[in-house]
Amino acid sequence: MTNPYDAGLGKTPANYQPLTPLVFLERAAAVYPDHTAIIHGTAHISYETFYKRARQLASALAARGIGVGDTVSVILSNTPSMLEAHYGVPMTGAVLHSINTRLDAANIAFMLDHAETKILIADTEFGPVMKEALSLAKVKPLIIDYEDTELGVPGTRLGDLDYEAFVAEGDAHFAWAMPSDEWNAISLNYTSGTTGNPKGVVYHHRGAAMMCYGNTIATGMGQHPVYLWTLPMFHCNGWCFPWSLSMVAGTHVCLRAVRGKAMYDAIADHKVTHLSGAPFVMSALLTAPEEDKRDFDHTVAFNHAAAPPPAAVMAQMEEAGFELTHLYGLTETYGPATLNAWRGAWDGLSHEDRLKKRIRQGVRYHTLEDLTVMDPETMEKTPADGETIGEVMFRGNIVMKGYLKNETATNEAFAGGWFHSGDLGVMHSDGYIQIKDRSKDIIISGGENISSIEVEDTLYKHPDVASAAVVAKPDPKWGETPCAFVELKPGAKADAKDLIAWCREHLAHFKCPHYVVFVDLPKTSTGKIQKFKLRELAKEV
Repeated sequence: MTNPYDAGLGKTPANYQPLTPLVFLERAAAVYPDHTAIIHGTAHISYETFYKRARQLASALAARGIGVGDTVSVILSNTPSMLEAHYGVPMTGAVLHSINTRLDAANIAFMLDHAETKILIADTEFGPVMKEALSLAKVKPLIIDYEDTELGVPGTRLGDLDYEAFVAEGDAHFAWAMPSDEWNAISLNYTSGTTGNPKGVVYHHRGAAMMCYGNTIATGMGQHPVYLWTLPMFHCNGWCFPWSLSMVAGTHVCLRAVRGKAMYDAIADHKVTHLSGAPFVMSALLTAPEEDKRDFDHTVAFNHAAAPPPAAVMAQMEEAGFELTHLYGLTETYGPATLNAWRGAWDGLSHEDRLKKRIRQGVRYHTLEDLTVMDPETMEKTPADGETIGEVMFRGNIVMKGYLKNETATNEAFAGGWFHSGDLGVMHSDGYIQIKDRSKDIIISGGENISSIEVEDTLYKHPDVASAAVVAKPDPKWGETPCAFVELKPGAKADAKDLIAWCREHLAHFKCPHYVVFVDLPKTSTGKIQKFKLRELAKEV
């Protein structure tokens, strides 16, 4: 039987358009052309100019043959060029790949090859590591150097093509096209795996657009918020805030590095209303010298993720004028997909009970269709008793398209029609989830994922190391830091400084253990290292 509501009522350009966050910038420029979109140093860039420059970048890229299915990689700080890339690259139909600026050359080279990068836009600050990465990579992309002349950051150029000159080649009235399908890829982000090479997480236009709605609602953004970029824009595309801010015609306050004075100056001078980051951002604010701190007479919404900060830190942040909201998500969920939605009834609880509520990861974003905790083997929901541990699972439009060129990993991640996060948690009786552990052995330090297995593999290569295990140690500044437990070979004399130096030689520095403890590693009867015991020991180190 024909559904009468379908007969003759099909999709047309008049009543159906693919969702994409690119239209938010177009609208902001049309409605608020003179409103400040970006502040960088002394530069104030209007929405009209922002939109024109994004189109110029898109036009210049298209003139070089960039289009649907191509990858444009960028390694940039939180600068206007990074914001322009978030629009200009997908306006051509191409995919934006933002490189973690903290990675080593070998990892970057792998990503460039795996993504088949056609064009690379590189901040000259990262010239040395990119030069090495390009020497290791098989691809030979067109290189565009970006020099931050506003802040005068020294750096190393990789080629002869300057970013400003490249953008100037483009047409400010470039007629960019909507994606032919909202399922088309918009960006590529690599995430640390527990074994092997990192996986390329693919975002689509629909998910990115939906995430903008979710972000603005979850963080309480009204019209014209002022957002301070303490979160790296390379991390999950800055949790999609480069696109979200255009929805509400907000102002991006760029920040190249997280420093106490720079943050206080921005908050006081520009009336910052929102910022996001890991606990180490809180530490930078609270531990700043008194002469670097500034008074401000408004409340600043601070959205924090990664491991919950200690109770004392949360209390100090609130006293300093920050309103905290705990978020949780993964690269595969476009950044935060849950929030600790605070209930007014909890205000009357004791300090200890309020803290227990605050450290939970909470409930799903408005744009996430479902969130639950299940037994990953039976795919049955665990009891909502706050005790039974299962795997946290997601379902909805803000879940990734899949892993690039890795069908096996994609199928495993989506087994049973849910995204398997790899995080272990419990469901409370009120429907709020709480993370208890990580089945993937990933350490989240300063908002960055560190594979414990990668660090362990590096330690095992040291000639004095017999066995090694790396776990997360709670840290008031970074949320967590790697702590290595090591057994040396008979007669070996390596000390903690030797092993840390070894790791710094072979790994990106942020992945290196902060502590090395020499112990007889606890093992099961079958010889498996009991990491749960080491996690308890790490708390005492």
